[in-house]
Amino acid sequence: MSKLTDTFRNIFKIHELRQRILYTLALLVVVRLGAHITLPGVDAALLTESTKQQTSDNLFGLYDLFVGGAFKNAAIFALGIMPYISASIIIQLLGAVIPYFQKLQQEGEDGRKKITQLTRYGTVLISALQAWGVTIRLLNMNVQGTPIIPVGVQGFSWTMSTIILLTSGTVFMMWLGEQITDKGIGNGISLIIFIGIIDRFPFAVLDEYRLIAAGNHSIVIELVIITFMVFIIAGVVLVTQGTRRIPVQYAKRVVGRKVYGGVTQYIPLRVNTAGVMPIIFAQSIMFIPSTVAQFFPNNDFLQGLMRYFDYTSPVYSFIYALMIIFFTYFYTAIAFNPKDVADTMKKQGGFIPGVRPGKQTSEFIDNILTKITLPGSVFLAIIAILPAFVGGYGVSPQFAQFFGGTSLLIVVGVALDTLQQIESHLVMRHYDGFMKSGKIKARR
Repeated sequence: MSKLTDTFRNIFKIHELRQRILYTLALLVVVRLGAHITLPGVDAALLTESTKQQTSDNLFGLYDLFVGGAFKNAAIFALGIMPYISASIIIQLLGAVIPYFQKLQQEGEDGRKKITQLTRYGTVLISALQAWGVTIRLLNMNVQGTPIIPVGVQGFSWTMSTIILLTSGTVFMMWLGEQITDKGIGNGISLIIFIGIIDRFPFAVLDEYRLIAAGNHSIVIELVIITFMVFIIAGVVLVTQGTRRIPVQYAKRVVGRKVYGGVTQYIPLRVNTAGVMPIIFAQSIMFIPSTVAQFFPNNDFLQGLMRYFDYTSPVYSFIYALMIIFFTYFYTAIAFNPKDVADTMKKQGGFIPGVRPGKQTSEFIDNILTKITLPGSVFLAIIAILPAFVGGYGVSPQFAQFFGGTSLLIVVGVALDTLQQIESHLVMRHYDGFMKSGKIKARR
């Protein structure tokens, strides 16, 4: 405990690190403030009444999770940073199939700048389209026949001003994220999503306390639940940090009077290369039936189908798990290309001991990646269905979200990334980090 206290004290001894942390916290406060400023023309009281009648087990609930409740609040930051994430994913997917984007990815710094510019343009376009959808949704929301947007306010001018305001909110948040990455600590875009999710945690704890106060839970059961949660978080950390290192030997080269190469390096293949993306893809698809059913409340077929697509249903959990395993392999294949790695090694004079350069190296890396991705994908599937399993044992729905799924993976991943950056600042200035070794090591 003393070492941990000393580490936190050391953080604030370093002027640059202290400034970066305070700068990051200040911008994250701005993000949370924007999530509670309601759009002009929206009746806040009626909006609150309307959202009480809505469920969170649909696409809108998933979106609201990523934007920290701003979507439900009809706030100026209602779209959050998600249009930027969507644009980034689209550009990344295009890079796997369209030669123009493949060429940009291989052009180094110039190509990266061009991709960033295209991503920003894509963000504005997606934001405008989503903002238009939000205006339609708000115009159709009502409480006992009273619209949340007064009839006198409705019209073309309100729709256009709201689209501009929501799009500007997303662009502003994108700028905030870039500022955090450049002048703060951690990845700005990830931290904006992180703070939105973690904002729900105090309310989740309060829900659990109410269950204890009402006599639905005993202190012993709550301690067991918390212990279980700690073990789950530890497992997520191990898998997130887990890597399979492939040794690469570089031949010696003499250039003038200097000798290059002759050393062994490693290619770190992550057990969970795809990160949280498989769960997001699978969850988005699984929520489509419930979202569609909301628009047709009198359709008996859709309402009957909903019984199988309820998130507590065994059928839902089984299909959901299979989709996560599929998307884990799919996204890993897009994010990591063994052929490019093998070609780069061959150009630099590197080789894997016992494996011929070129095609055999590519097949060797692909074979290992396929093997380690399977346990990673199964673990992701288990983590994804845990909230539904835990929720069936009396845990409050909000608190159950932190037992697994998207929330836990994002929180753990962003926290580890930020800690690693803080570690590097401490170790660079000869201070002890959070770990005895001075850095967070990956599991081998």
